[in-house]
Amino acid sequence: MTITGEMLIGASAVRGTEETFYGINPATGEQLEPAFHSGNANDVERACVLAEAAFDAYRATTPEQRAQFLESIADAIEAIGDELIQRAHAETALPLARLQGERGRTTGQLRLFARVLRDGRWQDATLDSALPERTPPRPDLRMQKIAVGPVAVFGASNFPLAFSVAGGDTASALAAGCPVVAKAHPAHPGTSELVGRAIQKAVADSGLPEGVFSLIMGVGNAIGTALVAHPAIQAVGFTGSRTGGLALMNVANTRPQPIPVYAEMSSINPVYLLPEALAARGEQIARDLIDSLVLGVGQFCTNPGLLLAIEGPALEAFRATALAALTGKPAATMLTPGIHQAFERGVTQLSDIAGLSRAACGLDATGPNQARPVFFETSAEQFIADHRMHVEVFGPSTVLVTCKDAETLLAVTRILEGQLTATVQADAGDHALAARLLPALERKVGRVLFNGFPTGVEVSFAMVHGGPFPATSDTRTTSVGASAIDRFLRPVCYQNVPADLLPQAVRDSNPLNLWRLKDGELGRA
Repeated sequence: MTITGEMLIGASAVRGTEETFYGINPATGEQLEPAFHSGNANDVERACVLAEAAFDAYRATTPEQRAQFLESIADAIEAIGDELIQRAHAETALPLARLQGERGRTTGQLRLFARVLRDGRWQDATLDSALPERTPPRPDLRMQKIAVGPVAVFGASNFPLAFSVAGGDTASALAAGCPVVAKAHPAHPGTSELVGRAIQKAVADSGLPEGVFSLIMGVGNAIGTALVAHPAIQAVGFTGSRTGGLALMNVANTRPQPIPVYAEMSSINPVYLLPEALAARGEQIARDLIDSLVLGVGQFCTNPGLLLAIEGPALEAFRATALAALTGKPAATMLTPGIHQAFERGVTQLSDIAGLSRAACGLDATGPNQARPVFFETSAEQFIADHRMHVEVFGPSTVLVTCKDAETLLAVTRILEGQLTATVQADAGDHALAARLLPALERKVGRVLFNGFPTGVEVSFAMVHGGPFPATSDTRTTSVGASAIDRFLRPVCYQNVPADLLPQAVRDSNPLNLWRLKDGELGRA
């Protein structure tokens, strides 16, 4: 498949007329052909008008039709073959094996949502029978969930496939019945075009309206701002920085009709190193933790950026092993020059904070855009007093906070911002402390895990990849897993609607054979 440098607006390939940009190989600084050109407000207008025109026809498709469409996207992505992996590797410097796994996750997400559609529970079909003899009488009431409307999806920098053009936001929005206008991340435009063409082909092969999917390109903020501000757009999916997420939220909230922005933004993902676990297996935890820290050059939203532990000999042994492991880790290439510059700036800012010491660094860089892993240390009192230590540094950087006792550990937990994850390393002797800790963590995070490491997000029915602000803009939602579809649905109640006008999901005959709640009883009635 040839990469042309064009945007995909409906069924058309369109060359932008604004600023020229290229994909960049961050390992070499090489400029990758072809040239891309930013779109403008007119391109956004065309894509959004097409999406709005497609909405009613697309949301009227059956769950089975949409399930087959999602599966066809997955098939088309796989059919691109090695070209997709090689281009993503050139644009991101991510290892080939990592990208092959990410492609599998991307197609797996699409197929998961096909399964969700066929299951039918996402519609939340509910029926309350009329009670004409009651005083006052109860009308016939029926409820289902429907698509909210066209959705804007912003590709992420750190996952060129799984959180990008055909990533979880796009898959869940399309599953819900929402057309998608995707904004490609400028760090991997060639990869985005290849995937976008696969979706465009699936739209055509499925006989769907062309406005079901569009892909726009651009650098700077103007085109993204225009997209979120367009009146056709009814929700936004975003993964990126807190600054970027807040900027989009501001645009969305100041529209004549405000809309939700589902932004996944900032998290330092605390890891709790409880005493019995450190005493029993502290050296192994230390080695595994450092491996988690440097995995993917620390460019995961679930990277373990904060370590919390109670003073004692077991902590000292852990610390010695962790520092030794980190000093042997090589510097590695980050995704983009801009991300590398932000990492270096963040490390410098942390290094300048009084009371926060740089305990160890990894090996020196040997090439451009390489990050050295960094390990900082401070006390609980200093961490509580200086909020600058709480800031996410996107990359292989972590802060160890030493606590005098369990009460101090809990005090630190209470002042943390919202997080995507919290990890607890605990053995049986730690369970009393863990039981005290768990309620506090439930208030702070979207996922609590024991005796593992947060870098790794399973795509499944139970997964939650969200959390209180600033981890996400809406603590009630997840951007990974089957429940991600809920972001792009809204409930509609039908009162005394004639039987022949009712949607299939709430008809008495239950033609879709759904599990439904009827008069308070769950079944297929």
